[in-house]
Amino acid sequence: MVRDCVLCIDQGTTGSRALIIDRRGKILGSDYSEFRQIFPKPGWVEHDAGEIWKVTAKVISGALKKTRLDPKRLAAIGITNQRETTVVWDRETGKPIHNAIVWQCRRTAELCASLKRRGLEPVFRRKTGLVVYAYFSGTKLNWLLDNIK
Repeated sequence: MVRDCVLCIDQGTTGSRALIIDRRGKILGSDYSEFRQIFPKPGWVEHDAGEIWKVTAKVISGALKKTRLDPKRLAAIGITNQRETTVVWDRETGKPIHNAIVWQCRRTAELCASLKRRGLEPVFRRKTGLVVYAYFSGTKLNWLLDNIK
């Protein structure tokens, strides 16, 4: 069987989309579904990682059904994601230990300000190439380690 199509997964901030395209770039079929935004406190944004997984699987299945494409024709899968949205999985259970902390979340803004006040921004930039900012995953991981048991 000729592998002449690509499955494109766009896992975005408010939903997931799957597209099936042929080698000329023609969209043969697509599907889209949204998932919940969780706002536990002002400025905080989370997603249920399990829900993201289920919605993404659903739209992949939907796109394949709409095209009636044999999945064996898929030559590759391309994925775009939410960039700095952060989720940590339990190594033993395979389940997320907490909701995904979304790139928009500001829960670590005070930690970032504290790091800057202590003069640590040049160290971060030298080691990571990034500025100290709540958008990036490092301070989100710190928050998870400090707050989730």
